[in-house]
Amino acid sequence: MRLLLDTHVLIWMSRAPDELSSEATELIARRSTRAFVSSINFWELRIKWNRTRPEARDELLEPMAAIAFAEQQGLELATLAPADCATSLAVRPRHRDPFDEQLLIHAQRLGAKLLTRDRQLIGHPLALGLA
Repeated sequence: MRLLLDTHVLIWMSRAPDELSSEATELIARRSTRAFVSSINFWELRIKWNRTRPEARDELLEPMAAIAFAEQQGLELATLAPADCATSLAVRPRHRDPFDEQLLIHAQRLGAKLLTRDRQLIGHPLALGLA
């Protein structure tokens, strides 16, 4: 199975592993699973990091630390190609969050499912709600 991690899943893996369900943790750890982290995750983290007051960053993950963590965990870093930015989704999400839409597009292009706990995304054909 190919999984693309939603940004909150990456944060929880690093900062609050108890937030992840045992099913999600086991799925990510399986040898048969290829777990990806997208450039989009790091972009979203950077924007949130820069918009958050330093004293309120406890629940975030600094973007460069996120890259180091992902590499340390053996997660595959999925970079963006121009087509990843220009492709449309076969099924649009119910809401208009540009990061969620782009993560779904990247999952679609990778042949993966987006592992998420985002209620707005659960039920989308490209989402797997196990986080």
